[in-house]
Amino acid sequence: MDEVKQLVADIKNGNIKPIYLLIGDEPYYIDKISEFIENNILDEAEKGFNQVILYGADISVDDIIANAKRFPMMAERQVVIIKEAQELSRTIENLTRYAQNPQPSTVLVINYKYKKIDKRNALYKAVKKVGVVFESKKLYENKVPDWIRRVLASKKYSITPKSSQMLVEFLGTDLSKIHNELEKLQSIYPQSTQITPELIEKNIGISKDFNNFELQKAIGQRNKVKAHQIINYFAQNPKDNPMVVTVSLLNNFFTKLLKYHGLENKQERHVASSLGVNPYFVKDYVAAARNYPMRNVSRIISILREADVKSKGVGANALPQGDLLKELLVKIMN
Repeated sequence: MDEVKQLVADIKNGNIKPIYLLIGDEPYYIDKISEFIENNILDEAEKGFNQVILYGADISVDDIIANAKRFPMMAERQVVIIKEAQELSRTIENLTRYAQNPQPSTVLVINYKYKKIDKRNALYKAVKKVGVVFESKKLYENKVPDWIRRVLASKKYSITPKSSQMLVEFLGTDLSKIHNELEKLQSIYPQSTQITPELIEKNIGISKDFNNFELQKAIGQRNKVKAHQIINYFAQNPKDNPMVVTVSLLNNFFTKLLKYHGLENKQERHVASSLGVNPYFVKDYVAAARNYPMRNVSRIISILREADVKSKGVGANALPQGDLLKELLVKIMN
């Protein structure tokens, strides 16, 4: 993320602001920026007297101000880091007066996760004027595979498109979880390694053959044997393969397939951009479009919505997940 790189570069170059307000729904970048400041502004000898970490649930805004107004001891600066500051959401605006006239020798870092501060509010405006406001937004699911690729490329690793998709399917859009698994792989394999489905299966425990990505592909190709094999695997391992996730991913696939049918320009690059997928996967939509005309796709989306309701226990007569999945597969592929 370019904004994060610029923020880090500014700090390295000595362009350090008195307040960093880190807000937003994606905690990964908030944690990374806060961690960078914690580890790099003061040296180890200075940290003992001049670095304070406080938690929003245990303090008040007055405590933050009292700590921020202290002078550093035998150092140019002090660093005050407030973690879980969203716990102070009802009173955080009381920090405005300090933000309007911050202590020049203090670096105040406010980690305000999962929430936003209204840009019209006085605190936001005050911090924006003298410091940095960084908003960490959740990545859309279709953007996460490219994020994985870029993170690995920065460490001189590569990854196949299928491998990225497997990680997103298994871990969702939680960048912290994904980053932890990537670090695990980097600790095992040397630089220049390409991360493949086999390596992910071996080290992370995601099956390369029996997962929602392979189910989606088998259904798109009308490969009934493979699709039933995967559904049977899911039925035997329901905790690792919740039906609600399967239905959601299939609904996403067929919704994009419906959009594909409506495209006039079906060149690979245009399709990838329009559907928000890696060009590598365009061929899956081309194959599925041959097997499922537009009218059938509309019907399948309706079936998936019905299955979603059943997967949540409505009108399913307590049928096991495996039976619901098998019923769903028959309706889709017949």
